[in-house]
Amino acid sequence: MTNEDRTSKLAGMAFGEALERLANTNPLEVTASVNASMKDGAIERLIAAFEDAAQLDDEGIEFWTARDLQALLGYSKWDSFLEVVEKAKTACKASGQRVEDHFADARKMVSIGSGAEREVLDIHLTRYACYLIAQNGDSRKKPIAFAQTYFAIQTRRQEIQDEDAAQYVPLSEDQKRLLLRDEIKDHNKKLASAAKGAGVIDPFDFAVFQTHGYKGLYGGLDRSGIQRRKGLKSKQHILDHMGSTELAANLFRATQTEEKLRRDQVKGKAAANATHYEVGSKVRQAIKEIGGTMPENLPVAEDIVKVGRRLKKALANSVKKKLD
Repeated sequence: MTNEDRTSKLAGMAFGEALERLANTNPLEVTASVNASMKDGAIERLIAAFEDAAQLDDEGIEFWTARDLQALLGYSKWDSFLEVVEKAKTACKASGQRVEDHFADARKMVSIGSGAEREVLDIHLTRYACYLIAQNGDSRKKPIAFAQTYFAIQTRRQEIQDEDAAQYVPLSEDQKRLLLRDEIKDHNKKLASAAKGAGVIDPFDFAVFQTHGYKGLYGGLDRSGIQRRKGLKSKQHILDHMGSTELAANLFRATQTEEKLRRDQVKGKAAANATHYEVGSKVRQAIKEIGGTMPENLPVAEDIVKVGRRLKKALANSVKKKLD
């Protein structure tokens, strides 16, 4: 990433917001560059000062005045600060930005004692201008070093996020199915544990318990009824032939039933069965209210075992090509 790219990314970053976010930065990242005396609340005070210094113009656009920023960044002399401002303007122009869009000449009335005032030069600065001034300031000054270090960290973080985003590829339907199927396998164990705590002990009782959940979600259809509706054979597991949407609905049914059994401390097989049916029915009602397709009407998907084998083979081939 070029320097121009970096400065462009930071152009829209709020100076006060940027400093506020340092509260979430690992202290080890700034220790090497920021003097230890910036601790003990000094950072928080500096952040608050920057936030308080921000103003809004008549159009609601946020800006800082150079006179305020001068004090915040530790410059006692206006002329010395103006030298930094000029460097920042040069950097602004070099980055392809219009200087006048970020540094606007202004006037300010200041007190000179005994109630008298006089007009002095000031500059209205955008967020980007504040950033450039911090970057071009004297790093021996603790507020400047603090700001410079912070922006360096945030720029690198933004680069990493952009790299991750560029490499991100949305999951395919097959990949989503595999993930959800594994989640249901795992969560059915937790559901069985919660059901056991309610009094559903032996395998037959648990099968009845599961049937109540299916009936609630599938409008009265049990496992066999779902198989017939979808044209599946008796030995074919219905979960293995569900698409990602249907799997997600069943996962939600399972997770919410487990939580309700534990939260409400449900006791007794009949009460557990009723709870599972109730949760299944409410998931079905939610699907109906948002205009979704009822689960029994969703298409049958390829056997998940075959899908897993195909993806595993594709992954192996991909790794082999990289090694070659």
